Amino acid sequence: MSQKTTTTDWERQRLEMVERQLYARGIRNPRVLEAMRRIPREEFIPPQHRHLSYVDEPVPIGFGQTISQPYMTALMAECLELQGTETVLEVGAGSGYHAAVLGALAARVISVEILPELAAYARENLDRTGCGSNVQVVCADGSLGWPPAAPYDAISVAAAASDVPPALLEQLKDPGLLVIPVGPSWEQELRVYSKRQGRVFVRTVTFCRFVPLRGKAGWE
Repeated sequence: MSQKTTTTDWERQRLEMVERQLYARGIRNPRVLEAMRRIPREEFIPPQHRHLSYVDEPVPIGFGQTISQPYMTALMAECLELQGTETVLEVGAGSGYHAAVLGALAARVISVEILPELAAYARENLDRTGCGSNVQVVCADGSLGWPPAAPYDAISVAAAASDVPPALLEQLKDPGLLVIPVGPSWEQELRVYSKRQGRVFVRTVTFCRFVPLRGKAGWE
């Protein structure tokens, strides 16, 4: 595909992505599907990789980071069971795409990015696409959460940790849901931690592979 892809072509690819990569694999939350039909993923990918916007795999965004596979973005969003009233913490803003999806599903999103270049890139992408009105991008160590806006109804972590960072569980409301990839660098489990009545429950959703979580409670 050339770099001269038209708007109509992008829309067609987006609809095909939702049908073939998401719905066909079991994503059923109508709000998640609609958000991913509407949000222009190509606008969150560097120009040199834009032709890969709707492929079924992660895409490089620079600085050793990637934008997640569309299915993984949808699956993580679906796991949080957002209704539209929540305040959500995202760890790992990346290019801002996942924050845009969460912003379409929740009332407020705090997206924390440890790399200043990517924090600025995410903010620029969110502003340019009109997807950032309820998304605050913060440059900080996301492995420690973001205490100023805690506690959170839901937390989404887009990088792999050897174990769930304690600060994130502390900053999760009761009840609340946290989705995070946990495990060694070569393969992780996508886990959902549920806090209910003072107890924390965990379930594994699937196997996955994410870039390492950076920071004091990540892989330094």
